[in-house]
Parts: sequence; structure tokens; C-alpha cells
Amino acid sequence: MTTTHFNAWVTCPAPAPDARVRLFCLPFAGGGASLYRAWSKALAPHIEVCPIQLPGRENRFKETAHRDVNTLAPAIANQLQFYLDKPYLVYGHSMGALLAFEVLRLLQQKGQALPEAAILGAHRAAHLPLKRQPMIELDDAAFIGKLVTFGGFPEEVLRSKELLQFVLPTLRADFTLCDSYRHQPSEALDCPVVMVAGTRDQEVCPQDMQPWQRHSLHPARLIELDAGHFFLKTHTDEVFQIIGQCASHCMPTP
Repeated sequence: MTTTHFNAWVTCPAPAPDARVRLFCLPFAGGGASLYRAWSKALAPHIEVCPIQLPGRENRFKETAHRDVNTLAPAIANQLQFYLDKPYLVYGHSMGALLAFEVLRLLQQKGQALPEAAILGAHRAAHLPLKRQPMIELDDAAFIGKLVTFGGFPEEVLRSKELLQFVLPTLRADFTLCDSYRHQPSEALDCPVVMVAGTRDQEVCPQDMQPWQRHSLHPARLIELDAGHFFLKTHTDEVFQIIGQCASHCMPTP
């Protein structure tokens, strides 16, 4: 049995060397790896949960957050390629879904192993234009007000001037990354895509997620939850069930 050494980018709150499947998790804007810490205990023991920690948050708060997917995705892909020695899944939520897509495109271009499934939550298909006003055009007060309407961001942070000044640069960087993104056509992914959408999501409706189908060579599956944008917090049991079903396809047949 070989011990895997994780790092600042690819973390693992509960290493499971005997696990048969790895689950790499990418956060929404402003989020960090701690979002997924509890997933290790909630999911089946054969799934090793490996959250990706991005610069500019939590234990990497002294580093500058990326503002461009064209610099961040390659940095993640360069780290991830060393952890693809067993079947794996990728879960990305909102900004994390966009990052997951771009990282997987890079891995495919490099001839690296692709996941058993890419699970993309709460982000419109990559080629669709932004519907709302870009957040980068807003001053701080309007920017924070918009965050409140999204829901999901901690109230104690949004109501505290001190905490906001601490997290605002990373939040602005993340939304700059998302809102300035421009899709560049390339080969479709040679892996299944599972799309998860909240029917009460004010930001991304299920109809905006269905077109992810065109970015996969495999039949894509759209799962709708009776939830808002942050269903990974409010409907975790349903999300765990989806991940468990995808992981079951990685298991050898008895």
C-alpha cells in the first residue's frame, strides 16, 4: 500500500489509502476546502474526499486569489495530475463547476485520465453568456448587496465590516474570474457529465444547465433538486446520494 502525500492544493481531511475512488471537490466563489471537510465522514468509506484549496482563502489567505480561469485552471491541473492513480470523480459547485470543466479539458489535452463522472452543480453551461450584470462593475456596497441576494454566504461575514475587508479581495477576484470568462471551443470531454440544478435557484435555472450536454461525448444527466443556489449546504443528503451513485459505477463487479 502506497501512502499518498497531499499538499496545499490537493487536500485530504481524512486520508483513506484503501479507498477505491477519489472525489475531488471545487468550491463556489469565496469558498474554501473546509466546505467539504465533513463529506469524508458522510460518504461511503470507499470514497476518499480530496477538496481543492485555492489561493486567497483559509490557510492560503496570504496568497493572492486568481482573477482569470486561464491561470487558475492550469495551476489546478498541474497539481491534480499526480493524484489520478485510481478511479475518480469531480464535484464542482457554481464557480467550482466552471473550474472543473476547464481543468478536465486541460487534463484531456495532456492525455491524462478523466473522471468516471464530472458532477457539475449550479453553473450555466460554459458556452452560455452571463445573464446578470457583471459583479466587477459594482461598487463595494452594491457588490455586498448582490451577495446577500444569492444566499449561502455567512451572515456574520456579510454584516461585519472587519470580516468583509478581509474576504472582499478574494470574493471580488472569484467573481472577476467567473464574469470575465469567455468560452473557447475545443473537443468535448470523453467522460460522463452529471448536472445538478436547483429549481428555485435565482442565479442558474435547470434550462441553463441542460446545454452542458454538448460538452460531453457521453449521454449527460440532469438532476433537478427542489432547492436554491446553495443546495450543497441545504440538500446535502441528495448530493451525497448522487455522488454515491456515480461512485458505484467505479466499483468492480463482484
